[in-house]
Amino acid sequence: MAASDEIYSLLIPLDQERLVVPRSSVAEVIRYAEPQDGNEDSWMRGFVSWSSVRIPVVSLERMCGMTPPVPAGRTRIVVVHPVSGSETSPYGILAEGFPQMVRVSREVLETDPAYKPPADAPLICKVSMLHEQALIPDLELVEQRLADLLAAA
Repeated sequence: MAASDEIYSLLIPLDQERLVVPRSSVAEVIRYAEPQDGNEDSWMRGFVSWSSVRIPVVSLERMCGMTPPVPAGRTRIVVVHPVSGSETSPYGILAEGFPQMVRVSREVLETDPAYKPPADAPLICKVSMLHEQALIPDLELVEQRLADLLAAA
């Protein structure tokens, strides 16, 4: 198998699920800081400072209709580079622990045909990778919803 057939990815722990995203889309994982100027009942939790830039923080769980946990000692913010190619700035996704590096290839990846994402959830599908299961988020849709929300504010 050629190295180009593998994608270095991160398994990002949520409360009940995990996300899998390409490693190249993640800028950094930072310690949780309480977001400012936001709403804890909204999927857009507010803003934190990252590398002297104010970035929005989202709860992907809340975007998907799940109940997110109360942030605690293991909570982190995964800073994501925009993937849409637009002028969108980086943003943070709340995680319940440290992401784990994995190599994903066709040989280990299998979609779950029975999984149906919740309506309007920014999810593409659920996959199995050896003994792990993870959701693949639609990061472009997350960015679009975030851009729309921020433009309306």
